[in-house]
Amino acid sequence: MRREVNVLALLKGKERYVFIYDDSSVETLIDTLRDQAANPQLSLSWFDVAVLTQKTREQSHVKHPAETESHSRI
Repeated sequence: MRREVNVLALLKGKERYVFIYDDSSVETLIDTLRDQAANPQLSLSWFDVAVLTQKTREQSHVKHPAETESHSRI
């Protein structure tokens, strides 16, 4: 079985926030984003986290074309 991963990135000035995760770790990623927004040593804002959380949830609901195709041939 092939394991799919998702990539979520934010370029903010000279900083780069890149998160690689699979569909089973979406909630862990969202918790991590919130923790990083609460860290005063990082420039990640609560607005950034809201946008990234929305993008994460959108990506997790997207079906891949191979999953939506019918495998039966008549």
